[in-house]
Amino acid sequence: MPTKEYSKALCAVLFAGTLWSFGALTVRYMIHPHDYRWQYLFFRGLTVAGILCIYLLRRERSQFIQNFKRIGLSGCIGAIGLVCAFIFFIWSITLTTVANTLFLFACTPFIAAFMGIIILKERLRPTTWAAMTMALLGISVMVIEGFELGSVLGAVTGFGSACGFAAFSISLRLRKEAPQFANIALAGMLCAVLTFCILYLQGNSVLMPIRNILLSMIHGSLVGVGLILFSFGAKHFTAAELNLLTLIEVVGGVVWVYLPIFGIHEVPSIQTVIGGCIVCAAILLNSLGDKRQYLSSRLRLFKT
Repeated sequence: MPTKEYSKALCAVLFAGTLWSFGALTVRYMIHPHDYRWQYLFFRGLTVAGILCIYLLRRERSQFIQNFKRIGLSGCIGAIGLVCAFIFFIWSITLTTVANTLFLFACTPFIAAFMGIIILKERLRPTTWAAMTMALLGISVMVIEGFELGSVLGAVTGFGSACGFAAFSISLRLRKEAPQFANIALAGMLCAVLTFCILYLQGNSVLMPIRNILLSMIHGSLVGVGLILFSFGAKHFTAAELNLLTLIEVVGGVVWVYLPIFGIHEVPSIQTVIGGCIVCAAILLNSLGDKRQYLSSRLRLFKT
């Protein structure tokens, strides 16, 4: 790959992870977040759908509607998984610490690997099994803390968010020819429709303080623009490299809410830090194994 092209791809992926890392901080600035979860999700879903649709209209023009029709069953399943990830993430981050939520979300690659065994009949390397075992240990440490602090629902929903995103990842591999981004735009629409229905059944309005509306739109913009940048750079890296690069979202998200300059200063507990470090170590182990396998395959190809 040309150095200039690689540099652009690297910057795109790193910038995407940086944008996503500010999502947790955005939620922390909400007024009475426990009272406006569904409203926040409604406006964020609309924003994600709007940004992706504008981008797709500019890129695909006359094929815009046709590509939505080509989403298929796997794309719909992936969109539903992404909706679950959206919803569980907001619930988790308003029920427990940012560190707990993000470290649990970092387990997505391992959950996707486990789903791949069941759904895609994939075979995993011993290194991946070892990394998954490490990640499970890290998750256990954080979930046990949730039981001790009475915030187990926050840990469970954080894990649910990771499962939802893993399902979305698997759906992309089920049908690789499916139109790119259309299922993400569909997820934003479904999230907005679902949360609107929930609010209607509860007898609540979609309205909330203007500050929360603006924050939800900012958060939706971070997610939408980040996904576009990530897709631009992702094709130039292996899965192992992407796992490492996107760790910036987890580390950054924890750091931003900790730094007093942002006005939150949320200090994670020792158990969360230990569990999170175990999860990050598992990602590093798995990524090194993937990189080694990739280099070996390239070397064999070169020899032939």
